[in-house]
Amino acid sequence: MVKLNKIYTRTGDDGTTGLVDGSRTSKHSLRIAAIGAVDEANSVIGFAACGFAQGPHHARLHRIQNDLFDLGADLATPKGALDGEGFEPGEMVLRVVSAQVDWLEREIDALNEQLEPLTSFVLPGGNEAAARTHLARASSRAAERAVTALAEIEPVNPAASAYLNRLSDLLFVLARVANDEGRSDVKWVPGANR
Repeated sequence: MVKLNKIYTRTGDDGTTGLVDGSRTSKHSLRIAAIGAVDEANSVIGFAACGFAQGPHHARLHRIQNDLFDLGADLATPKGALDGEGFEPGEMVLRVVSAQVDWLEREIDALNEQLEPLTSFVLPGGNEAAARTHLARASSRAAERAVTALAEIEPVNPAASAYLNRLSDLLFVLARVANDEGRSDVKWVPGANR
């Protein structure tokens, strides 16, 4: 359980921040950029959730926000910790698991069943809930790009990358659901303003 009695510690005043295993890294490292991008996506998803009344879509987004905290903790735990390095025996090292990705896929399939097939690309907009959800989708894609950039130089849990990939798909489908199950989608008209 996390207990925060004091919000500022001054330990990051030198431009570094601590990771789960106790090591420190620069605040502009690719690892911290990825963690920050996931945090930003989580915040935008919170904004999107405000566009839905309490109900299944709001609950779905809240569950995703919790998963994104798991994902951030996963990214904050360097590769060596996978083997228990730097941790006490039995101490939990939080990792995103494939079951979380599977849940996203089931949700995508269930939501997509109620939609008419796409006949055009859609513009990010429509009603407020859909616009907020499209913004969350774009933010989750940015988080995915940050995590894949990190994965090119340091090991990253493959389930974390897969989670972010599916997340943007779910948010796209949910935005269409918010747009009157796709009937109010704003369609792209190629070359319309030439």
